[in-house]
Amino acid sequence: MPDVFLPYVSTDQGSTPPPEPTPTPPPGAYIVIDPLTRIEGHLRIEAAIENGEVSQAWSASTMFRGIEPILHGRDPREAWVFAQRVCGVCTTVHAIASVRAVENALGITIPDNARLVRNVIEAAQFVQDHVIHFYHLHALDWVDMVDALNADPAATSDLARSISSWPNSSPEYFASVRERLQGFIDSGQLGLFANGYWGHPAYQLPSEANLLAVAHYLEALDWQRQFIKIHAILGGKNPHPQTYLVGGTALPIHPTSPTALNLARVDLLNNLVSQARDFVSQVYLPDLKLVASYYPQWTSLGQGPGNYLAYGDFPDDNNPAPNSYWLPQGVITGDDLALPPAQLDQGEIAEYVARSWYAYSGGDQNGLHPYQGETNPQYTGPQPPYSYLDTGYKYSWLKAPRYMGMAMEVGPLARMLVAYAAGHPQVRQAVDSLLSELGLGSAALFSTLGRIAARGVETSLIVEKMGDWVNALKSNIQAGDLTTHNAERWDPATWPAHAQGWGTTEAPRGGLGHWIQIANGKIESYQAVVPTTWNGSPRDAQGIPGVWEQALQGTPVADPQRPLEILRTVHSFDPCMACSVHIIDVT
Repeated sequence: MPDVFLPYVSTDQGSTPPPEPTPTPPPGAYIVIDPLTRIEGHLRIEAAIENGEVSQAWSASTMFRGIEPILHGRDPREAWVFAQRVCGVCTTVHAIASVRAVENALGITIPDNARLVRNVIEAAQFVQDHVIHFYHLHALDWVDMVDALNADPAATSDLARSISSWPNSSPEYFASVRERLQGFIDSGQLGLFANGYWGHPAYQLPSEANLLAVAHYLEALDWQRQFIKIHAILGGKNPHPQTYLVGGTALPIHPTSPTALNLARVDLLNNLVSQARDFVSQVYLPDLKLVASYYPQWTSLGQGPGNYLAYGDFPDDNNPAPNSYWLPQGVITGDDLALPPAQLDQGEIAEYVARSWYAYSGGDQNGLHPYQGETNPQYTGPQPPYSYLDTGYKYSWLKAPRYMGMAMEVGPLARMLVAYAAGHPQVRQAVDSLLSELGLGSAALFSTLGRIAARGVETSLIVEKMGDWVNALKSNIQAGDLTTHNAERWDPATWPAHAQGWGTTEAPRGGLGHWIQIANGKIESYQAVVPTTWNGSPRDAQGIPGVWEQALQGTPVADPQRPLEILRTVHSFDPCMACSVHIIDVT
């Protein structure tokens, strides 16, 4: 391939490209995607192309992370309010990780109702987030929206009815969707669809499947708006529910009070869960299987380092321990599902900044455990606009977390693999059933398509489990158990002079951990290691690429000007750069 330098490749949205570079560009075809859209936050991917595929890739987050220093000196009981604002998409997950860290440090056990309320809030986040990801963030990597105009509504109806009993499947319905889409395109105001790679040779769905997916894209917008009312009922609002509290929840419970969580509202929760169960089983999963059937080659593309980490979540015990989690904790290395997952040792986690725009007081080649973590920004890169980064040195605002020196993938695939290897009966049944239906072996899981499938499996299992937690909450209320908060250690006078703890959760995008040290009643240090930091990290001090950087190697690129295939693998991780970084004013 002749030397080609593409200083800027837009993805889904229009933007003004930076000027041509003055330095000598890297040899070979070189792609810069900035901004990579349909994610949360700002992401830049640079990739070298050889023989029509990615030979090397670099992941660069272009915003600074700064929540942790803001927390220094504050009351630990209010940390979750600030930490929750790390992200506006994950909404609830940083709150639960933060209150768990403080509860762990102070030895607090929460009441049963608080555990159930937290589980339902978190589960609702998973279900909504995964459906949104499939349709609104990732689908257009596989679905040619413009080609949907070529579909026959009657044939689309036949296709829809062959895979699901969902009622919105008539020829008239799909004709109305096609007409609506035509009007949208004819308006000339395509918004975020304006720079889609429509007509790209990597699109493989027939026109009828494209129209079906567009129809469900629109339906999912309305569905998720209704479903997330669960957060309003239990948390007061969404995003960022406001009823978290160290020691439990501030949500009052009373069987009949109109100002508390009462039995009527619990029944509403059950109705919303039931509607979600129908949407997931009759729309989301059938569409996932349909798309997967047309892209079998993606079961062998996008494999990461083969190492997977899950903190586990959804405790069955009010003083969470790893063996009490409905989704288990564990570590898998080398894509090995034959042995039970290794026990997680959080002391083996370290973050490196050799290729990150930070400075450690003891030197940038050393990794630091989060208890000793430092957040000292030191930007040494070029000032934007720039054409490419000096990827041989520091090139990202993300740190590089490693477990026992290894890059670890986190997220739905990691959770499902850890649960599968641990013998989780529902996970094993669901995974085996899906693989059998698609005619695939377990090796297909370690791929771009495997991540998408794992997210769908997880959604179906969680939405089923939600009913158990809601009904347990209802039983407690009917039995007269209305307790929601344990105030035993609420007074700082009862705390030790120094305490430290860590709290974890499984965010939709992967394992999330918060580490806190408390001295004389105030936060002395605070560190968060978030899912996208694990997956989207730059190279570390040993030169080991991050998970995305490894997963992109070997990705075919049919058209370097329109790198649709790169988007597919990056989007399969559901990046959330806002969790990992925040803004800095350098003036």
